[in-house]
Amino acid sequence: MDGYPLGSLHHNVPLIIFSGLTSTSPEIELDATLQEGAALLRSDLPPLDSKEAELLEQHFGDVDSEGQSWTGVSREEPYRLRIKTVGRTYPLPPKRASLPEDTEPTRMSPTLHSPFSPLSPVSILYPDGLMNAQWIQKHQELVPSVFACCYCLTNDPAAATLQDNKLKTDINSIKAKLTETGYKTRLAVIFVQREGDGSLPSITDQISERLENIRKGTSMDPKAIFYIHPQDSPSDLKQVADSILASLYGTAIEYYRDLGRHSRKKRSRGIVPQPTVPPTSGTSQTLSMPDWNFRYDFKTAIFSEFRQEFDPAIRSFEQSYEILLGQDVMDTIPSWSPRWNEARLLADVISIRCLRLHLWMNQPSLAVRRWQAHRDRIGDLVDRRGKGTNNYGWQAWEARWALVMAQLIERVELPGLAPSTMNLFLQPEKAVLGERLHPWEFLHHTGYWYRIAARHLGARRTLALMMPDEDRAPPKGSDTTSSQHYDTYLCPPPYKENPLEGEGVNHAQLIIDCLIAARTQFQGRKQLRIAAELSLECAREMARLESWQEVLAMLRPLWEDLSFRSDNWIDITEDLCWLMRRAAVAAGRGELVIAIDWELLDKKFTKRPYWHYDLSKSLDGMKLEERPSVDVSDGSATGFISTSFVFRNKESKAGDFCKAQLSLVSNAMPGSAPITLANVRVEFEGSLKPITLEHTPSDEKPTGRPISISLVTLDEEFPEESEDDLPTKLHGSCNLTLEAGQRLVIEMAIPLREAGDVEPSSVVLNMDTKTFVLSLTLPFRDTDAAVGWFTAGSAKARKVRADSRTLSIQPRPPKLDIKVARQLQQYYANEPVALPMVLQNNEDEAATTKLDIHVFGKVIPILHVQAGDKDYATEAQAGEEAELGGISLGKIESSASREFVLEIEPISGPMTYELQFRATYHLETDSATPIIQVFSVQLDLVNPFEANYDLVPRLHPEPWPSLFDPEGLDDIDEDGKQRTAIGLIQRWCLLSHYASFAQEDVLVLDTEVEVTECIGQARCNVRKLEPMTGDDGLLVEPRTMHESRFEVEAQKMQLEDRSPVSMELAFKIKWRRTDTSPQSPPNTTTMPVGRYMVLGAEPRVLATSYHGQPDETSTTQLDITIENPSNHLLTFGLTMDPSEEFAFAGAKQTTLHMLPMSRRTATYRLLPLKRGCYIRPGLVVRDKYFQKVLRIIPTEGMKIDKDGLLLWIPGLEDDDDDDDYEQDEEEKEEEQG
Repeated sequence: MDGYPLGSLHHNVPLIIFSGLTSTSPEIELDATLQEGAALLRSDLPPLDSKEAELLEQHFGDVDSEGQSWTGVSREEPYRLRIKTVGRTYPLPPKRASLPEDTEPTRMSPTLHSPFSPLSPVSILYPDGLMNAQWIQKHQELVPSVFACCYCLTNDPAAATLQDNKLKTDINSIKAKLTETGYKTRLAVIFVQREGDGSLPSITDQISERLENIRKGTSMDPKAIFYIHPQDSPSDLKQVADSILASLYGTAIEYYRDLGRHSRKKRSRGIVPQPTVPPTSGTSQTLSMPDWNFRYDFKTAIFSEFRQEFDPAIRSFEQSYEILLGQDVMDTIPSWSPRWNEARLLADVISIRCLRLHLWMNQPSLAVRRWQAHRDRIGDLVDRRGKGTNNYGWQAWEARWALVMAQLIERVELPGLAPSTMNLFLQPEKAVLGERLHPWEFLHHTGYWYRIAARHLGARRTLALMMPDEDRAPPKGSDTTSSQHYDTYLCPPPYKENPLEGEGVNHAQLIIDCLIAARTQFQGRKQLRIAAELSLECAREMARLESWQEVLAMLRPLWEDLSFRSDNWIDITEDLCWLMRRAAVAAGRGELVIAIDWELLDKKFTKRPYWHYDLSKSLDGMKLEERPSVDVSDGSATGFISTSFVFRNKESKAGDFCKAQLSLVSNAMPGSAPITLANVRVEFEGSLKPITLEHTPSDEKPTGRPISISLVTLDEEFPEESEDDLPTKLHGSCNLTLEAGQRLVIEMAIPLREAGDVEPSSVVLNMDTKTFVLSLTLPFRDTDAAVGWFTAGSAKARKVRADSRTLSIQPRPPKLDIKVARQLQQYYANEPVALPMVLQNNEDEAATTKLDIHVFGKVIPILHVQAGDKDYATEAQAGEEAELGGISLGKIESSASREFVLEIEPISGPMTYELQFRATYHLETDSATPIIQVFSVQLDLVNPFEANYDLVPRLHPEPWPSLFDPEGLDDIDEDGKQRTAIGLIQRWCLLSHYASFAQEDVLVLDTEVEVTECIGQARCNVRKLEPMTGDDGLLVEPRTMHESRFEVEAQKMQLEDRSPVSMELAFKIKWRRTDTSPQSPPNTTTMPVGRYMVLGAEPRVLATSYHGQPDETSTTQLDITIENPSNHLLTFGLTMDPSEEFAFAGAKQTTLHMLPMSRRTATYRLLPLKRGCYIRPGLVVRDKYFQKVLRIIPTEGMKIDKDGLLLWIPGLEDDDDDDDYEQDEEEKEEEQG
């Protein structure tokens, strides 16, 4: 759309001028005829120089940039404006043009008109011009809808009145000047208060009074005066400015509504206005009534677009369009007149604006119809009254018209046609859903329109090249007869389009630009075939310009793509290859020339006469610095050589030989030169090493037979340093010369060494000549046709198998046995595991053996293996799998054995391991064939012990520390930490009952309890109460229960510490098997005891007993100790009820007052009536305040049940027997039952 006049297609939005925000004004270009009568709006006050003014100027600049966008104005958008910031002066074009000096008026008082009107002699439209872009530019760039003056109010009370009077004078002067000009521009006043001049951050009564005084003194509309007080941040200032702009936007809309109303009123009068001076030329005439109706409708449509009222705008545009192309306007203009092209230009402008309106209104199909209707109507008009459509000018306009739609779609930014949506076209609007639409009536993406433009540009070039020489010569003098037969609307004349000498229009570059733009859109939407076609067309145009590097860059991706080859588009492939070859030769790309010639040797292409079809001559005439190296894969370019590989048998065994055939078929162009390969390499998937065949020249002359079979002997190549003694590759030699149409079959016997499935993956053909080096990789695919076995004397293959490329190699049966020499009945956690293994060689000869050990489990500890004089071990503990490989066991003679021991370090918990032993060996007579023996064994590790625990309270004999005793309370070190624990102390007894879950007797050497964690400021100690019996430990039988007792003490570090303390304990058992040497280190099994809360803040009651000599008159002392670890004063009541089982001495009822962090003891002496049994003291401890009965905690020699405390009374002859009471209770239950 660059060819249309500036401003004729701009998105028209209201124009607002802000005066006084800057000291510099942009240059406003006025014609010389307009500068004389221009009205200058001037202010004598200085412009603003504050930071707020700079921010506003910057923000208004951003708003102006957004106002130039062609995107539609949504309902959520508060405004869309064009804004200019100027100084204190601004020129307005004259409302009426002055009378020319050399013109004599025909009337005494001639009527003066606008300088943009065809009624004024100074206008370029005078006397019969319809409309031009100057009138649109006048309203969009020169005459604003709102003229906003920016001022600053002073806060000095002494100067306020003087400044207000100056402001009123200045505003009244500008209002008077605007009235004098005759324009209906609205005036607005904005007071911008600067930051730091003492003004308050909000409007005050004084400011309001001053503003009201200024408004009344200037007769301003209250909605046209604004005040901006200092803001906290630039964003706040922008929000205030946006609110002002939104208010002014409504005022501007009313301004353009008045102008539109004025145009409609003029049209309704039906009067043809008279020019200022009648035209004097004999052929000139003034505008008729239809012409004036066109102008009024066009103006009405423009003013509607200023107001963003799309429906009225499109109706007025369509009405003016029909008038313009009707018989009363366009048909009356001669085609040779410049006014003819001006009328065509107006028709284009109206149509483009209608298209844009349809897109804004989301009417894509109507827009396409409107585009097509305008093209058809202009074509009919040009055929009837113009120069016809069979010339380059019409094709230039067709291309321009297609570009108009593409650029409209881009600038309007339709969201439905964004490349990210992958939409090819937009669905039609609701208005046409019921109609049957043609495919071209859908609005397609811009690539479609750029492609249409490229085709018309090609037709333009064709017609331009067909012009005769006399039309291409430049005109002599004023002779323009050569241009009379050609349509030169918006395009150069014939002598500039395609001149005889010099450069004319660069049609190829125009076509390239359109094709690249179209290709980008098609590629973005995955329309790859059309994109490839456009790339090929673009490359042809680039070849016209001899831009060979661009040709290669455009075609190289297509050449490497196989899509058109897989579709068997031979003509496209051939055309692309020859075009690429031209470019590669011109660009000096020798490697690309060889690769293309390799592909063009295929006989499927058309044979070109006089072409050599010889790769050795491909680089003739090219100057290359070095010999090119070409690497061609089947994925980038096809070749004329096809390959196949066949195994004779389906299965075979390791150590045997298997016959195979490699077939090379040449599909070269008949009569082309033979191809000699330097070598051929076959790659395999599986256990077979690559096979390399070198070229060896043959003395035999070419026989011309279609098939040639060569027998090749393969040799194995072993590396100097190899861990597995396997060959790295197989190699042989034969004649590798291929003639056109010949099949070369290479038969070989392949030695098989490793077991597994084998399939050839690819064949690499290497060609090494004096001028180049070529490597071609041909992979085998599952879709390749099955090939049989070729025999001498037959041209057809036999025994065709579907899976002829697959060979299953069975392993050689191993005769090396792997066994566990001695396996224990059970293995336990926390002990090292030693697993003796033995390898027995049952082969007929010696075997060199290597061993790999794989261990699978949840956690794998470190593994150790000692084989001979060398130790092998894993580096660290592994996750779920560990491998200990490369264990060399050396040579094992026939019928001999080799032993080793696998040691597994202890693991803390039960575990199951899967042990896999993999022995790889080879015999002395066949060192290249590995034999594998695999042996697996499962190892279960279980816990040797299980235990349960009981933590029971005990009374600590030492007194508690007192708050009233200052000794030791300040025992603090230099770091501010307590040296020794001085807080409350308590004691417990941990009863550990453990049982052996082993399947044999074990020796328990020792038991201990360890504090693993103590949370809280406390000290925890553990002491064993009973030593282990026996010097060699305790013999523990399976499923027998044993007990260990430990004393646990906990003391807080600080006396005032009230936080609870928790401790984590672990029970350890040191043990060994009975058949283990006493000098060996013991095994340690650690079992978590659990977490216990100690040193709580609640009071507790402990009962302890002391027995005298066991006689009939001895008494038992019962102490009731109450501990108060809290910081409160507590009161407890103790009550002892009489009993028939004993007599007691002590307080029957008593009260104990407890100080904070203290404990007290009440003592009773009991005389039991019976001994050797439990008695039940009727003792109750109650909290006096809460009336809560406290539970009495038993200690040694006591227990508790649901009815209360039970105290054991020893008998006269036996020791403490805790089981008597339980036995008596059981007997009572049996008797009752």
